Amino acid sequence: MHDALTGLLAQRPVAERETWRSLWDQLDDGSLGQEQAVVLLASLTTRLPGPETLRALLGSLLERRPAPPVGPWPGAVNIVGTGGGPATFNISTAAAFVAAAMGVPVVKTGSRAYTSSLGSVDLLERLGVRLTASYSQTERTLEQYGIAFAGPFVYPAQLARLARTVAPLSMKPFGRFLNALGPFLADLPVAAQVTGVSHTMPGPELRDLAAGLAGRRIWLTANDRGADELLGFADNTIHTYGPEGPGGVRLLPDSLTPAGGSFAALRPVAPADAAEHFLAVLGGTGPATDTVCLNAAALAVASGHSADWPTAYAAAREAVATGAARDLVERMRAAARRPRTPGPVSEVASAPRRPARTLAAPAESPSTSSTRTSGRHAESTHRTPQGPPSGRTTPLPTQALVPEATHG
Repeated sequence: MHDALTGLLAQRPVAERETWRSLWDQLDDGSLGQEQAVVLLASLTTRLPGPETLRALLGSLLERRPAPPVGPWPGAVNIVGTGGGPATFNISTAAAFVAAAMGVPVVKTGSRAYTSSLGSVDLLERLGVRLTASYSQTERTLEQYGIAFAGPFVYPAQLARLARTVAPLSMKPFGRFLNALGPFLADLPVAAQVTGVSHTMPGPELRDLAAGLAGRRIWLTANDRGADELLGFADNTIHTYGPEGPGGVRLLPDSLTPAGGSFAALRPVAPADAAEHFLAVLGGTGPATDTVCLNAAALAVASGHSADWPTAYAAAREAVATGAARDLVERMRAAARRPRTPGPVSEVASAPRRPARTLAAPAESPSTSSTRTSGRHAESTHRTPQGPPSGRTTPLPTQALVPEATHG
């Protein structure tokens, strides 16, 4: 059995990147058998390893990819959740459309359902919105619509090879691992990423991993209701990571959205009704739309498009009220229905392997003392510096600060 697998099974750190390189080499050349591939996925799903192992694993996968041939995309942001929390409709996908209608460049990643009935890819398929198939196509789509939904090409090829190796066994039983690390495996030249972490995921391990990543600002959101989205009726904590170090903000219940929200308004509908329900939320009012607008506001603030939360939330509400968000969906659907025009075919040389990238250990563990609290927006003067925020957010007035509770 491969050394990486024996280490995982013994719950020992596998922090040497060369060990993981050897494992992926065997997977790529076909010498890693089905049994060992199943052991790998089952072990990672049963117990996500510690930060040293995660950094080595993630770094060994990222370094096998050629650098994106396009970008960076200034001000662009990705929103993607871990799944696994209370069942809700596709809030992050709706928030992506609303944010794009506000003028925030959005490049969203996602997958088919592993732990829910309908993943973002499943929903887009029902809406008739195409995924992009390359970086250049993603860039063109982003320029044309202000939003793009990136296809599987952004993920390491080793994930597809693992799926083929364990076949006919499905990858669905390993959804917890794939959902937990998936948001960190997508290779996109965006400026920021907002990832919701549900109560079923190892929050401390993912925060430690995010603190060691470079190249984009990462916001990890969590709340006392266990969802992987921001909820207006929940106590939300946003852990922020960037060049200036860890920080964060806390959004109290009903601090931005109207009071009275609940999970009842956020429940998923039958897959056959999902597209119609999704469009109704983007063009309507009520708790479901309020929740979508709150998450769109997070994208606007994280990307630097908006300087403060009340302004961002108001802009999101306007994008819905004017029909801009729903119109954006309809334009992308109409474009997908038009026949594709074949372009010239040219030979492309293979890209060289990307030089090894260092995933630095965080300088310090994210502490609760670095977060701040936002009360009702009518009383709050929280401002985020112009440009993509990083590290600690600008403090609120003294009367708005309360000691931060630890969130998992």
